[in-house]
Amino acid sequence: MTQSAAPADPPPDPPPGTHPDAPNGTAPVAAHSRADHREGPAAPTSAPSVPQGAGRPGRSTSGAPPRGRPHVVILMATCNGAAFLPAQLASIAAQNHPDWSLIARDDGSTDATPGILADFARAHPGRDIRLIRGRGGAGSAGNFLSLLADPDLPEGFVAFADQDDVWLPDKIARGLALLARAQVMAGAARPAVYASRTILADAALRPQRLSTLHRRPPAFGNALVQNVLGGNTILLDPAAAALMRASCAAALGRDVPFHDWWVYQVVTGAGGIAINDAAPGLLYRQHGANALGAHRGLSGGRTRLGMIRNSLYSSWIDRNLAALAQVRDLLDPAGRARLEGFAALRQEPRGITRARGLRPLGIHRQTRSGDLILQGLALAGKL
Repeated sequence: MTQSAAPADPPPDPPPGTHPDAPNGTAPVAAHSRADHREGPAAPTSAPSVPQGAGRPGRSTSGAPPRGRPHVVILMATCNGAAFLPAQLASIAAQNHPDWSLIARDDGSTDATPGILADFARAHPGRDIRLIRGRGGAGSAGNFLSLLADPDLPEGFVAFADQDDVWLPDKIARGLALLARAQVMAGAARPAVYASRTILADAALRPQRLSTLHRRPPAFGNALVQNVLGGNTILLDPAAAALMRASCAAALGRDVPFHDWWVYQVVTGAGGIAINDAAPGLLYRQHGANALGAHRGLSGGRTRLGMIRNSLYSSWIDRNLAALAQVRDLLDPAGRARLEGFAALRQEPRGITRARGLRPLGIHRQTRSGDLILQGLALAGKL
């Protein structure tokens, strides 16, 4: 099983598929008496490098992070990832932004995953690398949200990492640079999240194609019905990380289906900035154990249709809205109004009223065909 992001195009395309700065060398936290067990210097043995030709065509692969070289805490959810984990850890160690630490939470692995993480920590003795052992059964969303909610997570920038991808060397640096630029352009401090496209690769890391490029800008009205931020690419600025941590109890309590979709909803609902970089930041490995993978083509279409028929998509929205209602005070006035309007619209008895009410509320997907499907779901009572 991989700790992957929500699918890049949710059920009518379901959702797609990350603190002040802790200094390097901080000693790992001691074992806790809580349910989660923490291990100290906890990864890889030798690992393949990023394949040739996987860089960003026509542009430098270097990024210019904000001045002061901020520290980034990388959160990684693992579960039986031994086959691919060493390559991911090697790509993290090769980042051209050197100021990072790693906290991994393992969801009950029965393979060599914990040992690989321990080896990685021993290979980097001057760096803060920790392993938290979960009880198992948390799933990808629960694993990442538990990491975010951990009281020992330092404040600052937070990145999410899947166990089976391979990061391009400038992934962190580029994300930091674009977050800093977005704040300057916004003219006021707002919580901000960065995500990017990916290079879809096969199990042997042979690049296949780029992930979907979403043309419409990120917005809460889109986030309520679709995720466009790939969780394996997410980087949160300190304000967004603090915002997400404040929302974790509701998300875990309501069992939200996808951590990345939840990030997209909360940040945009709070009036924050969401960046969806057109340049790829990593190789997204597709293999038989992907939690979701990239749903594309005929088989992907069948999967999405099945989700609609059995009302799975509708149940996802139910859980998201229930959790959002619990954190409505974190949203800005426009976000609260849109959330309440959408929730009320879904309760309308007449299908035609539901379908016609989407556009005035700003509820939309990323394509016109997606909007038509959304209206059809509203008509049929499956939204």
